[in-house]
Amino acid sequence: MLKPIKSEEDCEAALERIYTLMQPTLVPGTIAADELEVLSILVEDYEKKQHALPAPNPIEAIKFRMDQSGISVAEINKIFGGRSRKSEVFSGKRKLSIGMIRSLHKKLKIPAESLISEY
Repeated sequence: MLKPIKSEEDCEAALERIYTLMQPTLVPGTIAADELEVLSILVEDYEKKQHALPAPNPIEAIKFRMDQSGISVAEINKIFGGRSRKSEVFSGKRKLSIGMIRSLHKKLKIPAESLISEY
């Protein structure tokens, strides 16, 4: 019987049922296949809510993306409006401005939500 997942025990039971349903004999379009799909959605939703990762610190997100993208120091300094301003932001003495957030989002493809969170 399908029901909402409200606890770890419910989640474990749903995962056991999913495992049982995921046999090679499962035929698409059957009641069992529909049950598998619904259980998978319920488990995914529960896990997203219960085990959500916190948003990254904006400065850590910037440093991570800088390492990933291989962007030059000169380009980063330009985004921040100068080397000293970048140092101030990275040390916590200055907050990111709207202009910086827009530039970082555009050039480094960092989600704006990550850049506007508290740090």
